[in-house]
Amino acid sequence: MNKLPQSFINKLKSVTNKRPATVIRHILKHGYITTEELKNIYGYNHPPRAIRDVREQGVPIETYRIKGEDGRSIAAYRFGNPEDVDKQISKSAGRTVLSKALKRALIEKYGSKCFIYSERLNESLLQVDHRIPYEIGGEQDEQNVDMYMLLSPSANRAKSWTCEHCLNWEKHDASFCMSCFWAYPEHYTHIAGYHQRRITLTFTGDEIEDYAKLIRLVGEERVEKTIKSLIHHYLK
Repeated sequence: MNKLPQSFINKLKSVTNKRPATVIRHILKHGYITTEELKNIYGYNHPPRAIRDVREQGVPIETYRIKGEDGRSIAAYRFGNPEDVDKQISKSAGRTVLSKALKRALIEKYGSKCFIYSERLNESLLQVDHRIPYEIGGEQDEQNVDMYMLLSPSANRAKSWTCEHCLNWEKHDASFCMSCFWAYPEHYTHIAGYHQRRITLTFTGDEIEDYAKLIRLVGEERVEKTIKSLIHHYLK
């Protein structure tokens, strides 16, 4: 680490967000960090996400393989070429500008609503996301707005969590994502690999009282089962 340019070290120390800063401090001290250490020491169950956080701060990171405690090959991460810092920053900045342009185009085409929950929100609350996760599909042509989606903050968090827990997070099969609910809720065949279907119910106005009565009658833990039962009896 003593061989790193001072300007690069200053860049590393300027990162204050908890997760990327934690990873950076570990690499500064030990020279690298492994997936085992990310999980066992810091509790990061999805190491690629923690490493992505570092890269999004403009810090170049290299991935290589070493043997884990059980002898199996695992991923390890170390700093890349310090000269690539500016390239990382340019890429991150480019994506930020791109997102603003896409947000306006998506709102004009689909309205100011969350693609997952179908709720209409103030434009400032909506976030632009790749339909196919960036880690799997890479950057998409900004002219093709349908490769992106608008999400509420809660939907974005739910999608990130689900994608990171999906088996495809390691396989990186973009075609798998294209038929997933979290990428194309308007037409999908599975939800993160499971044969499932989802309906999002939003209660507004006078319906909120109906929702409150349902909660009082059956309890919050039984709402989903009760609604499914009502649908089943109605269809019979």
